[in-house]
Amino acid sequence: MVTISHVVQDILNKHVFLQEAINHNIVSYNKIANNIKPEIESELGKTVKHNAIVMAIRRYSEKFEKKKDRSSLDYFRETLLKTDVCLIIIEESPDALNKTQELYNKMVFKQGKIFNIVQGNYELGIITNQSNIDNVIEALGKENILRIVEDLVVISLMYSKDYLFTPGILYNVLRFLAWENINIFNITLTPQELSILISRDDTIQCYNTLEKLVKTTKNNVR
Repeated sequence: MVTISHVVQDILNKHVFLQEAINHNIVSYNKIANNIKPEIESELGKTVKHNAIVMAIRRYSEKFEKKKDRSSLDYFRETLLKTDVCLIIIEESPDALNKTQELYNKMVFKQGKIFNIVQGNYELGIITNQSNIDNVIEALGKENILRIVEDLVVISLMYSKDYLFTPGILYNVLRFLAWENINIFNITLTPQELSILISRDDTIQCYNTLEKLVKTTKNNVR
């Protein structure tokens, strides 16, 4: 049997920012209840008492309090910053992939060069230094370039091996950036780091936000 508690939990699970509002104690249960009451009544097909919704929200928040501390951001060791980055988006094709691979093979990464290839079903994304734009365009030849986004920055979080086996870590990072209204163009994950591609205008705010999450300890494993 579907209860008020079940419906409230489903609604709050779908609305991350309502969870954030509850977590930050910046909105009352009464206001949340007023906001979601029509949706609850539509789901249950009957009139629901306001106090019953408030009680269900309160029970949900108690469960949220118990589990929100499970994921510790002690897993991150440091943050790294790379500026003057661009994103080149091209239409996916066998020739385009071959040409980007050839460009990758020519990169001298020890000189601080960046060249990440993100392959989707219909597009290829190239994340590289802005100084490489002309070389990339020339190498691609007649390939269809859909968009070039300049003035970007890559902020990388270096973490320990425990990160991969800890649920909620990625969510904990990204929700803080979303809360600060920071737009993310791309996310790259490897066994050693999480890299976030953002606008240069958001650099200081993003870096400061992430620095608050990073807790360096002597026991971190590299």
